[in-house]
Amino acid sequence: MDQLIEQKVASWLNGAFDEETKNGIKELQQNNPDELGDAFYRNLEFGTGGLRGIMGIGTNRMNKYTVGMATQGYANYLKKSFPGEVKVAIAHDSRNNSRYFAETVAHVFAANGIKVFLFEDLRPTPELSFTIRQLGCQGGVVCTASHNPKEYNGYKAYWNDGGQLVPPHDKAVIAEVEKIADVNDVKWSGNDENITIIGKEMDEKYIQMVKG
Repeated sequence: MDQLIEQKVASWLNGAFDEETKNGIKELQQNNPDELGDAFYRNLEFGTGGLRGIMGIGTNRMNKYTVGMATQGYANYLKKSFPGEVKVAIAHDSRNNSRYFAETVAHVFAANGIKVFLFEDLRPTPELSFTIRQLGCQGGVVCTASHNPKEYNGYKAYWNDGGQLVPPHDKAVIAEVEKIADVNDVKWSGNDENITIIGKEMDEKYIQMVKG
C-alpha cells in the first residue's frame, strides 16, 4: 500500500475518531485492502458545488468527518464575510444518512455561533433556496446527491441569494475548507440553542409563493 495512504489510515486509527469508524478500518485492512486504498488515496474534494461522493469510511468518502470538516471551512468563511449575526438554513433529501449529515452540519454551525434553521424532515431543494431568502440567511446547505447512485451522497452549499456558490465566493469557500486539515480543527458540538427546527410554517409560505 502507498506510504501516504498508510499514513492517513494510521492517523484515523490513532486520532479522535469513533470506535465504529476505527473498527471499520481494521475490517477493511483484513478483508478488503483495495477498498481501503480507494477510501484513503485522496481527500474528498470540495468543489464549486460542494461535496459529492460514496458514503463510507475514509478521507475519500462522505461521512461525519469529511462533512464536518467541510462545514467548518464554510462556517469560517461565512463569519469572515458577515461580521454580524450569521444565519443558515439546512435541508436534506431521502437518501441514506442524509438526515444524519444534515444534523451533523447543524451542530457544527451551531458550535461556531451560527444561527441554524433545520428542517424537521426531507424537503425539496427549491424550498431551501426560498427559506434562505425568507429568513434572511447568509447561507445554507442541502444534503443530497441528486441523480447519483444510491451509494452516493452530497453536500451543496448556498449563498444569501438562495443560489449555489458562485465567484468569488466559491473559490474562497474552497480555500477555507482546504485549511481544515484535521478533525480537531472542527467545532463539533456546543451551543445547540442556536438550532431551530422548522417545518409546516415554512411549507405554507413556500406554497403560497409558488401559487403566486
